[in-house]
Amino acid sequence: MDKLQWLDRIGVSLVATAVWQDYLTMTKPKVVAMLLLTALVGMCLAVPTIPSARVMLLGLAGIGLQAAAAAVFNHILDRHFDAQMARTYHRPLAKGRIPTSKAVVFACLLMVLGFGLLWLLNPLTAWLTMASLVGYAVVYTVWLKHATPQNIVIGGLAGAAPPLLGWTAVTGSVDPHALLLVMLVFAWTPPHFWALAIHRRDDYAKAGIPMLPVTHGIEYTKTMVLFYTLLLFAVGLLPWLTGMSGGIYLIGSSVLNFGFIGYAIKLKYFDTTGHAWATFRYSIWHLLALFVVLLVDHWWLTAALNGID
Repeated sequence: MDKLQWLDRIGVSLVATAVWQDYLTMTKPKVVAMLLLTALVGMCLAVPTIPSARVMLLGLAGIGLQAAAAAVFNHILDRHFDAQMARTYHRPLAKGRIPTSKAVVFACLLMVLGFGLLWLLNPLTAWLTMASLVGYAVVYTVWLKHATPQNIVIGGLAGAAPPLLGWTAVTGSVDPHALLLVMLVFAWTPPHFWALAIHRRDDYAKAGIPMLPVTHGIEYTKTMVLFYTLLLFAVGLLPWLTGMSGGIYLIGSSVLNFGFIGYAIKLKYFDTTGHAWATFRYSIWHLLALFVVLLVDHWWLTAALNGID
């Protein structure tokens, strides 16, 4: 093989890798991974033992594919706004690296495959997941995001659904305890996102998106971040108060929620450059750790009850 052929093959390989990475980027893999963790915890809390491998594989694959499809639809529908914002201007569709038509086909394939996998488990989970996809990709992205500064509060319900989806994947039914998990994510979403919105306030203003810091100001948004962290603390007590979780969860969630409140207090009263971004980053680890604590507590309680038996 001569030098030119060798260089051509390297070039083709690099282009193929770049295209593959662009398609992966559109699925928002880090967001999907976080959603799958909450879905996994929902699965595990639904039963006293570990769910079957079939349920876990089909359920997580189906939920993950549907979540990835929703992310791609979000890229498609927001591509013109993404091109105006520093945080998102480099996205594949905003930059024109991936044709919109191909992105639509990709999203539809992910959606159909995910729905089919979940249908093999039970129709309830398949339809609830589809409703979550529509809620995020259409209701939130197309309408709420551009219609009201409360967009993330109302639209956050779609992003809060994975624990419920995981639960129904195992049981085929909706349980009040599963709805408590949804409430946790629902209460967590506004302070998580508004911290980012404060950090990127000028971006949203430039794109004409009515996020709370744009319409009501940064100080008001800081107050709302603090309010919702306090609400999250109250909601976080419900799994323990209802007997769903035990002492490990109570201690772990209290520490995590007090930490979030601490970040919110500093943001409101003692703000420093970059603290909104630090609050946003803490919120991500907060949710991940909160659901890990839920899982550890569940397994500990299960082992303790088995020991009593």
